[in-house]
Parts: sequence; C-alpha cells; structure tokens
Amino acid sequence: MRILQIINRFDSGGAEKLLLETIPLYNSKCIHVDLLLLNGKDLPFLKVLKNLDCCTIYSLGSFSVYNPIHIFKIIPFLKRYDIVHAHLFPSQYWVVFAKLFSFSKIKIVVTEHSSSNPRINNFFISKIDRFMYRFYHKVICITEDVHQIIKKHTKLSDSKFEVIENGINLKAIENAKPYPIKEISNLFTDQDILLIHIARFSKHKDPQTVIKSMKFLPDNFKLIFVGEGDTKKENENLTKKLELENSIIFLGDRTDIPRLLKTANISILSSNGEGFGLTAIESMASGIPFIASDVIGLSALVGGTGILFEKGNEIDLAFKIEKLVNDNNFRIEVVNACKLKAKQFDIELMIEKHITLYKSMYDNASFN
Repeated sequence: MRILQIINRFDSGGAEKLLLETIPLYNSKCIHVDLLLLNGKDLPFLKVLKNLDCCTIYSLGSFSVYNPIHIFKIIPFLKRYDIVHAHLFPSQYWVVFAKLFSFSKIKIVVTEHSSSNPRINNFFISKIDRFMYRFYHKVICITEDVHQIIKKHTKLSDSKFEVIENGINLKAIENAKPYPIKEISNLFTDQDILLIHIARFSKHKDPQTVIKSMKFLPDNFKLIFVGEGDTKKENENLTKKLELENSIIFLGDRTDIPRLLKTANISILSSNGEGFGLTAIESMASGIPFIASDVIGLSALVGGTGILFEKGNEIDLAFKIEKLVNDNNFRIEVVNACKLKAKQFDIELMIEKHITLYKSMYDNASFN
C-alpha cells in the first residue's frame, strides 16, 4: 500500500508538524508514505524531514500554492499511489480536480484541521466547497467539534466522516532536556519566570493579549514567542510600543519545541479558535502548567485540566499566571491533571487509527 500525503508547503503549523512526526512512524510500520509539496521552499520542518531520510519528498516548484497549474502537475502522481491524503486549502481542491480531469479511480482522503474554515461564510465559495468534498472517500476531522461544523457545512452523510484526534510524540517530550535559561536570551536570569507561546502569527491567533498581559506582571516575568507568520511584525511593534523589548523575545520557527517547553515555567496559547490544539497537548505533556483562551477547540480539550482565561482579557490572563506561580499546590494539581490528559493523545494511537482507515480503503479498492 502506497500513500501520498499532499500539502501546500512545509510551514511550522499544526498540520505540517503532524506530518513531520507521523511520516517516519508510518514507514517504520511498513506503510509506504511519501510527501508532495505544492511549494518546496526549504523551511525548518522540511529540513528536519529531509535529514530523517524516511520518505521521498516531491516538490512542484516555487509557484504560488494558489496557481491552478498544480492540478496538472499532481495528475502523474495519481498513477503511482493507492491513496492520496490531502491537507489544507488549496491542496484539497487541486487533488479533487486532478482526480476528475485524469479520470483516476484512486482513493482520496482529506483531513480537516480547523474549526474556523473561512470559506464557510462566503456564499459562493461555500457552494464550491460542498461540491469538492463530495469526491473525497473520507473526510477526517480532528475533533468532534470540527466534525459537526464540517458535516453541517458540506451536508454530507455521516458515513463520509471519521473523527481521529491528533496525537503527539509523548516519548520525545518526556525525554527532552531543558536549556539553561541564559541560553535562550542573555536578557534572562535564573530568577526569572519564563512564559512560552507557541503558534503561528496569523489572524486565527491572539498573541496581542499575551503581550498586553505582561504589563500587569512583575518585571521578572519573561515571555518567548515561537513561530513565524503574517502578523509577527505587528506584534513586534506592539511589544515596542508597550516598552516590553527587555521582557519579550521572538524566537521565530524552532524545531526543538520539547526542549523549549521543558525550559519554560508556564505555556500559554491565546487563540481565536482551534481545530485541535496540538500545542496544547504538547504543553500539557511537558510537566508545566498550561493556560489557554476559552474558545472552540480549546475549551473542551483544556477545561478541567489546564487553565482557561477569557478570550482577549489580558487582566484575567495575568491574574491566572500569577496564581499558578504563587499557589504551589494549585500549580502541582494543574500539572498532574495536564499530564494525565496528555496520555490520551499518544501519537501511536492516532497512527493505528489512520492505518486501519487506509487499509479499509485499500481493501475496498482492491476488491472493486
């Protein structure tokens, strides 16, 4: 069984991170998985995957991922694989068009990674969306919330859907070693309380609230941002405007997330909504308290284990950060609950569910 994963490019988002961690594991289980990128820009995650030398990586060049020429470049690959698994827009459109234009009988599957699909609210595009989803043999949703949203949007029967929650590499996080804090920045000392926020800088995230919360915390609280994205510059400007340059560091994309989490004292995720908080699970598994905004995709995941703060409320966030630092019993209780919850999301469990789905599709294709 040969499977081709297709994604726009190898950025540092949750979908890309999932492929980085799962592709080597699939191949170790004798499930042949390769990767096709619409844009093969040599980004940090891609460099890591190349160094692992665990799969064949194809690139369609350096065109914009929205260029429809990708449809015709994908077609030859449909003859080489048994299943194509698409991720993110517009890859998921180009895969359908490639199948239709080539009259291929290949099985195609798509994963919905987000609960905030902007196409849902556009009348014209939402109609196209519904048409496109009809041609997928299975739509994998990473949470039940995402399942309900996409099912309502597409009006497809429930048999089209599979809910398979994302997983994390628990062993990698448990075995990670922390950095000396001064290795992160010479602005930091061993007496500082280190906060970490791991996410792309995009309209779907809300790092501004975390930056503003620093004005309500003592000077020994420091914050590191991990990630790149379109809104990074405006958040750097906000940091300067609030005169927080000595307290906030922007590290950019990193591939050593487990070590950074082990170095920090508290992990935060401020968001406008999540499909599945992969960072949330990683944070909860790392042995430090986790705080997240009370939004769809995080509320159910974090509630009762980590701490939720009111979306956009920097004062509430600052209060809960200080409570975790000042109340040791409360902090230990949160850490223990988080670690217990994280064990439910072992990446091995997720992979077995995907393999079961792939095999069922492959067997049906062989039979037909």
